[in-house]
Amino acid sequence: MPRAKGGYKTRRRRKRVLEKAKGYYSAKSRLFRIAKQAVDRSLLYAYRDRKNRKREFRALWIIRINAALRALGMKYSQFISKMKKANIALNRKALADMAYNDPASFRQLVEKLKNEG
Repeated sequence: MPRAKGGYKTRRRRKRVLEKAKGYYSAKSRLFRIAKQAVDRSLLYAYRDRKNRKREFRALWIIRINAALRALGMKYSQFISKMKKANIALNRKALADMAYNDPASFRQLVEKLKNEG
């Protein structure tokens, strides 16, 4: 059986990997074997960090809400508990946005929950 050197399929596969490695430093963008390792690793990091981004944003929203609440004399855990009891369904992203961009309405919400409890 003759030796297959690098036909259409091989060239296409290598070209696809090197295209993804465009912009990488040195051999990582030029040599297939090294580029493949770099691309595989970067795709793993990208997959992992798509999950981590969601966690980090949720943590940021909680920090912002807590900071705004502390200024109004309430704790985050008490606030969330009272929100659930009052059946107010605002997610943390919306609450953090409200606390940051519209402090007056956030203050009204906090005062309403303080008076109910």
